[in-house]
Amino acid sequence: MKFSSSFFPTQKEVPVDATIPSHILMLRAGLIRPLAAGIYSHLPIGQRVMLKVMQIIREEMNAIGGQELFLPALNPLELWQETGRVDDFGDIMFHVKNRPMVLAPTHEEVICSIAKNFLRSYRDMPQIWYQIQTKFRNEPRPRSGVLRGRQFVMKDAYSMDTSWEGLDESYDKHAEAYKKIFARCGLKFFIVGASSGAMGGSGSQEFMVESPSGEDTCAVCSNCGYAANVEVAESNIPPLPRSDNNPELEDIHTPNVRTIDELVEFLNVPAEKLAKSLVYMQNNETPILVLMVGNDVLNETKLASALGGNIRPMHPDEIEPLTGAHSGSLGPVGLKNFKIIADNRLKDANGLVSGANKDDYHIGNIDIKRDVNLDGYYDLREVKEGEACVECGNQLRVVNAIEIGHIFKLGTKYAEDLKAYFLNEKGDEQPIIMGSYGIGVERIIASYIEQNHDENGIIWNKTIAPFHIHLIGLNMKNEMVREASENVYQLLIDNGYEVIFDDRDDVSAGVKFKDADLLGMPLHIIAGEKNLRDGNVETKVRGTGERSVVAIEDILNKIEKLDY
Repeated sequence: MKFSSSFFPTQKEVPVDATIPSHILMLRAGLIRPLAAGIYSHLPIGQRVMLKVMQIIREEMNAIGGQELFLPALNPLELWQETGRVDDFGDIMFHVKNRPMVLAPTHEEVICSIAKNFLRSYRDMPQIWYQIQTKFRNEPRPRSGVLRGRQFVMKDAYSMDTSWEGLDESYDKHAEAYKKIFARCGLKFFIVGASSGAMGGSGSQEFMVESPSGEDTCAVCSNCGYAANVEVAESNIPPLPRSDNNPELEDIHTPNVRTIDELVEFLNVPAEKLAKSLVYMQNNETPILVLMVGNDVLNETKLASALGGNIRPMHPDEIEPLTGAHSGSLGPVGLKNFKIIADNRLKDANGLVSGANKDDYHIGNIDIKRDVNLDGYYDLREVKEGEACVECGNQLRVVNAIEIGHIFKLGTKYAEDLKAYFLNEKGDEQPIIMGSYGIGVERIIASYIEQNHDENGIIWNKTIAPFHIHLIGLNMKNEMVREASENVYQLLIDNGYEVIFDDRDDVSAGVKFKDADLLGMPLHIIAGEKNLRDGNVETKVRGTGERSVVAIEDILNKIEKLDY
C-alpha cells in the first residue's frame, strides 16, 4: 500500500485530552479518531490491526470447538427484565427512547433465549458459541481512549453443558485458548481471581496486563504466582490479638474529632485499636453498619458479594435520623435497626474504640463479643502493598493492570431465569449449565501499545502489525530512486510481505523517518540515492534499531534471517 494514495493521518502534536501512551499513540499514528466521548472510528491502519487480532481469536476459538455466530446489538427490554439485569446494570445500559429496547452490553440473555428453544436434550450438548460484536455501555466518564469507551468491540463466548464437570472442562478450554490468544498477540499477561459482579455465577478469572495506565488494581506475589484482583484478593494479615485486660465500656469526649487520623492523635493510640464505622443501604431498605480496623480500606465489591443485592453508601441526610449522630461519630454499641457486620481482622477483638452515636463522643473498651450484636464476619478489606501472601507468605505487590479478558462460570442463573431446560439421560428436566467468556479486542491493541512503545512511537511485532515492512523512498523526485524503490516494493509484495511504501515526493526525509517510527512497523527498508547507486538498500529493525546495508538482490534472504 502506498502513502500517496492512502489515508494515514499521522499527527505531530500530542492530543490535549490523551494522557496515557496507548491513547496518545493510537491518535497520533492514525489508528483511531474520536467521534464523541467514548466513541471512536477505526481508521485503515487501526482496522488492519483489529482484523489481525480477530483472526487470532477466531483460530484459537475454533480450535476448542467454538462456532461463530452474530447476535443483534438491539435487544427487547423484557429479555433483560427476566434476569433482573436491567437493575443490575442501571444507568450503564443504553435504553432506546420511546421503545422497550436496549443496546446490549453483553449477550447472555440472547444466547440463553436461543439455547432454550434448540438444546432440549443432553445429546445436544456440550456447545460453545462465540461472536465478535459491538457492545454498548453508558460509561459516566469515558477515558483512556479505547480502554474505557461507550462503544467497543468484544469477543464473547458461551458454553452450554449438562453437568458441572462439563462446565469445568469448557472453562478450562477457554482459559487455555485465552493464554494462546494473548501470547500470540505478544502480550505479557497474568491471570487473577476476580469478582463475577453483575454477571453472577461462581468461578471467575481475569486476564491482566500490568500497566501504570490500568484502572484495575491487583495483588501479585512474585514468588509463588498468586494473583487476584483487589475485589477478591486476600493476604495473610492476622486478626487483632485479644487482650486479657477487658474493662467496661467508657464514654470519651472527642470534640471535633471525625477521622481515624484525628482520633489516633487525640487519643494517642494506634489505628489498630480503632473500629471504623461505615454505613450503607442494602436494596434501599436495610441499613448496614460495617466495622473496619483503623485505616483499612473497605472494598465495596467485597461488601456487595458478602451481602448480595444492591449496596450503596448511605446519604448524609439519612444518617443522623437513623443513628442520632453524624458521620465520624458512629459506632456499633446500642445501635438499633441496623444490620452490623465486621471485617475478619476484628474477629472477637476487644479493647476497641468506636463512635458513640452521639456527636463529639466515642466509646472505649469495646469488646465485640460482649458489646456488639453482630450479624457476621466477612473478608471486606483491600489488601495492601507488602502484606504477606496468603499462599506462601512472601510480600505482595499491589499493581495497576488492564483487564484484557474475563471468564465466568455462570452456572444455572440464566437458564433458570429464562427457563432454558433440557432432558437428561433419565428424562428429567434440568437447567442448562452455562459459562461466559469475554475478550476486549481494542483492549488487546491498547495493552500491546502500552507494553511496546518508545518516545518515538509504537513498536509492532510481526503478528499483529498493520504491515510487516515500511519501505521508505528518499527523494522520490529522483528517477533512479523512484524506479528502484518501485522495484523493491513489487519484489516484496510478490513474495508475500505486507508493505507500506512511503512514496511521497512532497515531504522531507525527516518527516518520513518520524512517521515510520511513529507507525512502528517491525522492519524498515530505506531506499536512498547514495546506497542505490551501489545497488543497496538499508534495513532497520524498529524494536532494536539494528541497521544493515544490504544488496537488493539479497534483500529477501536478509529479511528471512532478521529477528524483527
